[in-house]
Amino acid sequence: MTPTSAAERLALQRAWTDQLAAAEAMVPLIGRLHRRDDVVTSVHGNPLVGQSPVAVLKAHRATRRIDETEVGVHETLAILVELDTLGLGSASVDLAELAVRFRADRIGTALRDFLQDELFLARGTAARGSDTVPHPAPRDVVLYGFGRIGRMMARILLERAGEHAPLTLRAVVVKRRGPDDLRKRASLLRRDSIHGPFAGSITVDPEHDTLLANGTSIQFLSADSPSEVDYRAYGIDDAIIVDTTGRWRDADGLAQHLRAPGASRVLLTAPGSGDLPNVVHGINHDAVADAPIVSAASCTTNAIVPVLRAVSDRYGVRHGHVETVHSATNDQNLVDNYHPAERRGRAAPLNLVITATGAARAAEKALPELRGRLTGNAVRVPTPNVSLAILHLTLDRPTTRDEVNELLRQASLTSPLRRQIDYVESPEIVSTDILGSRRAGVVDGLATIADGSEHVVLYVWYDNESGYSRQVFRVLQEMTGGRAVSLPASAERFALRSLH
Repeated sequence: MTPTSAAERLALQRAWTDQLAAAEAMVPLIGRLHRRDDVVTSVHGNPLVGQSPVAVLKAHRATRRIDETEVGVHETLAILVELDTLGLGSASVDLAELAVRFRADRIGTALRDFLQDELFLARGTAARGSDTVPHPAPRDVVLYGFGRIGRMMARILLERAGEHAPLTLRAVVVKRRGPDDLRKRASLLRRDSIHGPFAGSITVDPEHDTLLANGTSIQFLSADSPSEVDYRAYGIDDAIIVDTTGRWRDADGLAQHLRAPGASRVLLTAPGSGDLPNVVHGINHDAVADAPIVSAASCTTNAIVPVLRAVSDRYGVRHGHVETVHSATNDQNLVDNYHPAERRGRAAPLNLVITATGAARAAEKALPELRGRLTGNAVRVPTPNVSLAILHLTLDRPTTRDEVNELLRQASLTSPLRRQIDYVESPEIVSTDILGSRRAGVVDGLATIADGSEHVVLYVWYDNESGYSRQVFRVLQEMTGGRAVSLPASAERFALRSLH
C-alpha cells in the first residue's frame, strides 16, 4: 500500500520497528545454536549465521518468491526459541520450511511437539523427545596451499568453527618466500580485494609460526613436497589434506600426501585425472565413501552439473555444448609473456582469451548418462571473479521457457539440489551481483531461450571462488563420515522427479 496519511506512515514505521526487534532477538539465538551445537540456520536456503538483523529481515522478505504468504520473523523467532532447548546436535535447519509446515498442521499440535516429531524423523534411530545428541570428535583439516581457494576454504572453516564443529583447521602448508612470509599470508587472509575483509580478528605469532584466527590456532608449515611433512609432530592426526595447489592431479602424485605421518585422506580442489572420483556434491557425493583420494572437480563442473541433472531427469539431453565465460585466473599473465598453454601468455587484463576447458568431460564423469553427448570451450575475460556458463542443449522432447524455468526455480527451492542451484529473475542482474554466492550456480531465468522445440539455451552464473569453495566444503563434510541432521525431516527426501 502507498501511505497517504501520517497515521498510515506511522503504522508502517511501527511495523518495521517491530519486525526489526524480532530479528534482533533472533541474532543471539542463531549465534548460540551455531557455536554450541553446530546448527546452521537458513530461510529457504539463505543462511542466517553471522547476518545482521536487517539481513535477517531481507531473507524473510525474499520468501515472497516461494510462499503466497511471506514467512514472518515472529514465526521463525518462536521456532528458534524452541530449538534452543532441544539439543539438536549438528544440524542444518530451514526455519522457513518448518514455519510453512507448522502452519499447515491441522490438528493443533503444539510447536515444541511438532519440532520434536521433526527431529525424531530426521534422526531416524534417535528416541523421540531425546534432549541431547553426542558430538563426534572434530576431524583435523590441513590446507596444502594458500592461494585463492585455500584462503576461501580457510574463511569457511573458520566461519564454521565452534566447540562442537566437526572440522577443525589445524595447519596450512606453504613454500616459504622470505622472512616476512607469515605476516604477508595473514594480511592476505585478513584483506581481500574481491571478497572484502575477514570477519573476525587475526593475531600473528611469528615465534611459533601460527595464526590465531577467531580463537582457532593455525600452524603454518613449510615444505617442498607433501611427503616430507610430519603432522604428528604438531599433534595433528587422521587429517584430511585439502590440496588447493592443483600441482598433482592423479592418484600417484596425490598419494604423496598419504605418506606424511598424520595424514589419512586427500581432497583435491581441481579436476582429478584417471580413476580418481570427481565429486560434485548433490550429484554423486556417495562416491566419496571411504576413497582415500577424492577430487571436488572444477568450479565450472560444479556450476553446470546440478542444472544438467535437473534438466536431464525431466527431459533427457541428446546433446549439449558448454561455453564458459570465465574470469581471468592466476595462471594467466598480466602482460604478454611466455606461457606453456596456448593464448594464456597474452595479457589477461587486455584480452578475451579462448582456451580449453575440461568441464564437459568432467560433467560426463558425474553424469554417466551424458557420456559422449557434451562438448565444451571457454573464454577467459578481464574480470577478477564470477563466471557464466552458457548451456546449449538439445533435449529428447520439447519444452517452453516458462516450463523449464519453473523446473529450475522449484529445484532451487525445494529439491535435494537446493544447496547447489539458485535461480534469479531480474532484468538488471550482472556478474557482480553473484559475488559471494554460496550456491554452485545461479540460473538466470530471464536469459533462458526455449521456444517450444527441443532446443534450449540456459545461462548459469557462478562465483568461481566462493560458490565452488562451498561445494568443496560440502565434500569435505562427506569425508568426515556423516551428514548433519536436516530439518524439516522431509527436505532431503524430496525427489526431484516429484516436480514433474
